[in-house]
Amino acid sequence: MKDTTPLLEIRDVSMRFEFVEALKSVNLTIGHQEVVALVGDNGAGKSTLVKIIAGLYQPSTGSLRVRGQETRISDIRNANALGIASVFQDNEFCENLSVAANLFLGKELRTNYGIRDENSMHVRARAVLNTLSSSIQVSRPISSLSMGQRRTVAIAKTLLNNPDLILLDEPTDSLSIIQTAEVLEYIRRLRAEGRSVVMVCHDLPDVFAIADRIAVLRQGWIIAVHNASETSYEQILAEIAGIPNVDDHEDTDLERPLPHGDCNPRRGLIKRRTEQSGLPA
Repeated sequence: MKDTTPLLEIRDVSMRFEFVEALKSVNLTIGHQEVVALVGDNGAGKSTLVKIIAGLYQPSTGSLRVRGQETRISDIRNANALGIASVFQDNEFCENLSVAANLFLGKELRTNYGIRDENSMHVRARAVLNTLSSSIQVSRPISSLSMGQRRTVAIAKTLLNNPDLILLDEPTDSLSIIQTAEVLEYIRRLRAEGRSVVMVCHDLPDVFAIADRIAVLRQGWIIAVHNASETSYEQILAEIAGIPNVDDHEDTDLERPLPHGDCNPRRGLIKRRTEQSGLPA
């Protein structure tokens, strides 16, 4: 019988940094074997929410439930023990070490005599990378890898503890088109293996390519959660930019002349707002 208990429940979570309230009564449920994308403008609270789930921050109010049990995630080690792994943008590697050595850094395998078991680490590293269908040689120095390959190694490192939930902070940022496609394929493989992924991503085409659900954050609130197959790029972008539904007629910008040939007032407003905010058009 399929387990219907959510993998993670976030209940009324708020986060305050002195006089700044980064998150406000956030509620979100993460199910099994799904990809949930967190989208929003800079400062919306996306990374703060991920860091709370990862154990880097403790919420000011609210609670987290993992597999139905209320839990305090005190740090990353505690998160790992609960089956939650994370990959952040600023992943650091030891440039003078190999891929295998970086994968097991701080968690080296040892023989019964207490000696580093290089062979076992290479075998395990190769097996983990094979899970992602990556051809990276585990003996290569990490310094020789491209940005996309480093991102692959970072994702592979999370799999060593066989997590149920993987947190990815801007996994496709600064990657080439080919590297982005590879990372998205890795995420598909993680989902196919029965894992769930929560990803912060500002690139909406990548979001629509991989996400099952999309949670939109604005000014610390989750203002909407959509099934990706039932929403549109335009709707998500409008919510990120804070544009009301055209039927509300509350925004005076709707009365401004539109670019020649554009007969959709909401689309014209989105264009103007995105040009002002710097969001991708």
